[in-house]
Amino acid sequence: MFLLAVLCVFYIWTGGLGSTANTIPRKTVPISGNGGRLFREEGVWNYTTMLLREDLNMLILGAREAIFALDLDDITVKKAMVKWAVTDKEQTDCSGKGKDATNDCKNYIRILHKRNDDRMYVCGTKAFIPTCDYMFYTDGSLTLEGKQEDGKGKCPFDPSHRYTSEMVDGVLYSATSVNFRGSEPVMMRSSEESIRTEVSSNWLNEPKFIHMAHIREGDSNPEGDDDKVYLFFSETAEEYDSYAKMDVSRVARVCKGDVGGQRTLQRKWTSFLKARLDCPVPNNKLPLLVQDVFHLCPGDWTTCVFYAVFTPQLDSSQYSAVCAYKIEDIKTVFSKGKFKAPVTVETSFVKWVKYSGDVPDPRPGACIDNHAREMGFNKSLELPDKTLQFIKDKHLMDQAVTASGEKPLLVKRGAAFTRIVVATATALDGTSHQVMFIGTKSGSVLKAVNYDGEMVIMEEIQLFGPSEPVKILRLSNTKLYVGSDVAVVQLSINECGRYHTCLDCVLARDPYCGWDLNADQCSTITSTHRTSIVIQSLSYGNASQCPKTDNSKSVSISFLHGNTVKLWCQPYSNLAQVQWHLNGQPIKASNTFQILSDSLMIFNASADANGHYACSSVEGNYKTQHVAYDLKMWSANTLVTTVVVLSLILAMLVIWNVYKGHFPLQFCHRRVKDTENRGEQSLYETQPPEHKIASSTVNINSNNNHVNNQRYSSSRETGRLSTTVGSSGQITLKYIDDESEI
Repeated sequence: MFLLAVLCVFYIWTGGLGSTANTIPRKTVPISGNGGRLFREEGVWNYTTMLLREDLNMLILGAREAIFALDLDDITVKKAMVKWAVTDKEQTDCSGKGKDATNDCKNYIRILHKRNDDRMYVCGTKAFIPTCDYMFYTDGSLTLEGKQEDGKGKCPFDPSHRYTSEMVDGVLYSATSVNFRGSEPVMMRSSEESIRTEVSSNWLNEPKFIHMAHIREGDSNPEGDDDKVYLFFSETAEEYDSYAKMDVSRVARVCKGDVGGQRTLQRKWTSFLKARLDCPVPNNKLPLLVQDVFHLCPGDWTTCVFYAVFTPQLDSSQYSAVCAYKIEDIKTVFSKGKFKAPVTVETSFVKWVKYSGDVPDPRPGACIDNHAREMGFNKSLELPDKTLQFIKDKHLMDQAVTASGEKPLLVKRGAAFTRIVVATATALDGTSHQVMFIGTKSGSVLKAVNYDGEMVIMEEIQLFGPSEPVKILRLSNTKLYVGSDVAVVQLSINECGRYHTCLDCVLARDPYCGWDLNADQCSTITSTHRTSIVIQSLSYGNASQCPKTDNSKSVSISFLHGNTVKLWCQPYSNLAQVQWHLNGQPIKASNTFQILSDSLMIFNASADANGHYACSSVEGNYKTQHVAYDLKMWSANTLVTTVVVLSLILAMLVIWNVYKGHFPLQFCHRRVKDTENRGEQSLYETQPPEHKIASSTVNINSNNNHVNNQRYSSSRETGRLSTTVGSSGQITLKYIDDESEI
């Protein structure tokens, strides 16, 4: 019944979707115009693992059986590369277990982390034998130490499985599967005191791990609380009464100082709590599933916000969403919320209900804080069994974590969202804005910002083909790095040069950009620009200060009667409404005129089509004229005059080419007279039989200046006949016995 109620809420809630669901990117940037730098290596695929080494000014890029060190400023510069391939035996063994030898049985680099000793920790799937090693960069080379470690529980077996990991003060936290089949999921800490989740579907039920984040809370928390590690994932929900499986999104949390219990939960998390993530999208009968999370902390830990992208769990829905979650809201659910408890019904069916009984003290799932220390508990090993047994059975919270504002930041129809990163931009007036870069399944990146509840998508930048999803996003200063199976692309996040006019620049409402009146161009906002010479209006897109532009020039075009004429007009914005005018009067669609998004088609054009055409676009309250045309139909007299002029020009060209010998004329050769050519006839008669000409008439081929002569009947004829036209117009014949003379 609870599931039915949830579905009804999702179904009947229709407010707030409206235009938000149909948000259109203001600009569409094609691959050819994205201005990015692309890196890929021949024969290497799956560029989906990245480590930013800003201390080395390098991007460490993990791919299939290869790791690259690329220049952080220009990724086309490859500084180093190391291969880490599987052996023939490993590939054969993997194939023998039923896996695809060509694709699955390779070494996909899945983990790249920087350690405290400046080395890097790297793990790969290694033909379904996950393996880890240490790597360092010195003297322009990447080197694997060869100290290979078992990667089970750290790195996935299957390269297609979702996973996540985080290096916390030199210790690896990971969430993946610990067995070949992927049926034993685990969240674990790999250290001397290794801690992991319980092997139980109540803890993790067919999860897809998404993101892990370490939040440094302990140093500044007034309650003496510990650092937290947050895990975002989706899993099959057990708390709903349903005949079919339903997946939900979750956030879980553990304490950094957790070392497990003394008797109960030995070497297991004593602080593992999980709650449902709520990203309410109207008209969706099933909750959306989280696909990626990015956390941004502008100040201390209390300012942290988690930005998450969600997609439908059924293909019938085409809406993706972005929701934001404040860390204080998550903390409140875990520290003060009610628990859910499994209750056996009729000896076989388990039903999850809100727990209303007594909660032990110290609170189950809580970290060791000042209150616990006052009670004499200084570490998790000292916690009472009553607290530990409670959290072992009841680690699911009854209350869901609600999105900030109780609604999504963005809901968009179209290609599913895949990844997200968020940057902070400082506007001209000094205010800060969070700019979201969202990867899609169709190989593009959306650039979007939310202004007081109004979502603006400034650009959709196409980076890969429509069948190549974005699989990783990373930010470093003013650059964005985007990875897919086929390549990695580096973009500038403040590409203001795409805005061509003052109106275009201001109406974009891009916090990175403003119109510089002195430079007469759209420029990146810097500290030197925070004066009145730069125009920027983010909240309202007020472009009234833009100078007027002169668009009086027009293009003259002539056409023939009955032809189809196409007049091009490409507005700067997808949000602009295109308007066409003929001699000042608006053009409406008809059998003669068809108005397209980028042009005007005039069918069966006649004299009525003559006139002045102007194309303008209206965006907001501002109108911009883009182009103007003066159309005139060719008259009969004009056509005759033009044909005569073209004919004269053509004749002159022919005469000139003939004069230069490019087009030699055809000659008819007269019969050789005995009285005029005896010497030449004597020469003819003295030639050997195989060199005699069958006819005294020679035809010259005007295309290649070779003689088209008849051959002798003898198959051994090897001679060639060449003709040249002398300055006197006479034809000279000579025999060529060597083909090199041709």
